[in-house]
Amino acid sequence: MAKRDYYEVLGVARGASEDELKKAYRKLAMKHHPDRNRDDKEAEAKFKECSEAYEVLKDAEKRAAYDRYGHAAFEGGMGGGGGGGGNPFGGSGFEDIFEQMFGFGGGGGRQRQGQAAGRGADLRTEVQITLEEAFAGAKQTVRVQTGVQCDACNGSGSEGGSTAAQTCGTCGGAGKVRAQQGFFLIERACPTCGGSGRVVKNPCKVCQGAGRVQRERTLNVTIPAGVEDGTRIRLTGEGEAGLRGAPSGDLYVDVGILPHSIFQRDGANIYVRVPLRMTQAALGEAVEVPVIDGGRARVTIPAGTQSGDQFRLRGKGFSVLRSAARGDMYVQVAVETPQNLSARQRELLEEFEAEAAERAKSSPESEGFFAKVREFWEGLGR
Repeated sequence: MAKRDYYEVLGVARGASEDELKKAYRKLAMKHHPDRNRDDKEAEAKFKECSEAYEVLKDAEKRAAYDRYGHAAFEGGMGGGGGGGGNPFGGSGFEDIFEQMFGFGGGGGRQRQGQAAGRGADLRTEVQITLEEAFAGAKQTVRVQTGVQCDACNGSGSEGGSTAAQTCGTCGGAGKVRAQQGFFLIERACPTCGGSGRVVKNPCKVCQGAGRVQRERTLNVTIPAGVEDGTRIRLTGEGEAGLRGAPSGDLYVDVGILPHSIFQRDGANIYVRVPLRMTQAALGEAVEVPVIDGGRARVTIPAGTQSGDQFRLRGKGFSVLRSAARGDMYVQVAVETPQNLSARQRELLEEFEAEAAERAKSSPESEGFFAKVREFWEGLGR
């Protein structure tokens, strides 16, 4: 079955910005993530598809090659050699295209060398935390379906755990094979040995010589205090197990912070909108407001406070990542106009308005505005 266009997969236009690509990918990844769609093969396939598309389009050089040559630029698979299981975060041959076209690779020579030696693929997952957890730090449990070391052969790939191996006949021990692809000579990991240059004589019956088997792993992730939305945490060596004892890949955990019903965050500062009755703002009053750490703060609202005024509480904001410092909290006042008045309330307000009209400077902003309006009309001869 032919691959769908990467832009179509993510649902974005060809001229989409980096931010638009990221938002589209995150939305689709959350929707189709295997943790949210257990035993749903279709969702898993869509998750891999959108991840593969994003891995290419987020990289400027890879995107340029795709825009020019389409999927032909990456023929050979996103999953890399050596049983990566089609994982979109594993190795691939397209770095070599950029090395030949521009003189450098998309992922760096050191990364390709590690993949050619059978290094496990990097994995990615996502966790959602509350704003309170982002403030104080938290521990989250994540589940990932990945390749783990085969217990039957202790990861060697040989029956009984033997380490006996011989030079791969396909690549002659180089771990790489080359193929002509249009104008390009593409070099990729050997499909027979997975890039290790060696093959086992007596493959393990459990893992068929790969040294790893597919299994779900449960990991505990420590979220540091002060983390921001979109932060990526790297767990070294917690990705896919390498082939026949090769190094494991890494696991990347993207942190998303859920919206809060009271607080809005801006970096290390926090904003809270406090609605006040008209009388509270006019007469002044002390009010209690919540603080992100679970405490309370008392704020004195002076008489005559206007809607939009804000009050700063130093050190009551968000924790700063890897620091004991904290930002500030800003209390933003919103004066609420009374509704559903009783007859007595209306009567009192009418009396108030009558007296306010006779008293100068009780509403200076309003009076000043309408004075300017009158001058404007008079200037027009109206």
